[in-house]
Amino acid sequence: MKRILNYVVIAAVAAASLNSCGGSTSGNKVTKDGKLKGELSLSGAFALYPLAVVWAEEFQQLNPGVKVDVSAGGAGKGMTDVLAGVVDFGMVSREVYPQEQEKGAVGFPSAKDAVVPTINANNPIISKILEHGITKEIARRIWIDGDVKTWGDVLGTDDETPIHIYTRSDACGAAETFANWFGAKQEDLGGTAVFGDPGLAAAIQKDIYGIGFNNIGYAYDNDTHNLNADLQIFPVDTDENGSISDDEQFYNLKDNVTKAIAEGRYPSPPARDLYLVTKGVPTDPVVKAFLKYVLTDGQKKNEPVGYIEITQEKIQKALNLLENK
Repeated sequence: MKRILNYVVIAAVAAASLNSCGGSTSGNKVTKDGKLKGELSLSGAFALYPLAVVWAEEFQQLNPGVKVDVSAGGAGKGMTDVLAGVVDFGMVSREVYPQEQEKGAVGFPSAKDAVVPTINANNPIISKILEHGITKEIARRIWIDGDVKTWGDVLGTDDETPIHIYTRSDACGAAETFANWFGAKQEDLGGTAVFGDPGLAAAIQKDIYGIGFNNIGYAYDNDTHNLNADLQIFPVDTDENGSISDDEQFYNLKDNVTKAIAEGRYPSPPARDLYLVTKGVPTDPVVKAFLKYVLTDGQKKNEPVGYIEITQEKIQKALNLLENK
């Protein structure tokens, strides 16, 4: 969990930097000797933040004349910021809506991950929970319908211990994607509302009867790829047979989850693409260079950080869009 808290601190520092520098691309250029010079700014989805930090670090090493600021605050903030011209890129962990496209939003798919149901690893009946799993129907009845209220309701037993339900308070791709699993919207999700991915993970870690959802980047330690302390994934019973089969047991390591997502063994949604969104197709040389980096060499960073590379078909389509501008 230390890594998660570090991300929040870095995000706060980066946000302060954005406020001081304006977060625009004014002054970006290619110098006479062909080197890039200027500033870039990204804000938005917690889901994409850890990977974006890695991209920013390497891009700055490759281009010492460019400064890149990255801040997290939710996909809704990222979209608002980029459409307002406050930042160059909005990090968005959901599809770009038609009404956003009408305002100029252009989404470039940059990585793939998933949202997973999370529970406290110290729940007294954790072994039964992991054996039974959760179906889409039960998840909907927990967060949307509200008629599944006890752990007995989840497992089909007489256990009357209440479920403590958590959701997100900020407009975010994780909640929207999770709700889309049931054909619903984020505002339809019930539960105690908590800000941010780190906040929701921390709430579940402190509540042995808690149930929530997180981007995989905040359920697992990004150094060891093991589950964060006191967190457990509520395995999804995709075939809805009342138990978790061998093919559904891939949650012990982040690497196994990303492999399952890549192979289509985890439901979509909540598996989803993550986007860097610009206002219009960019023409600024530094903005274009960063996007080209993300779509090419930057993809090599996805797997080590715990994400999945975008398909070559989607990458080529995005590169063609950039080249034709």
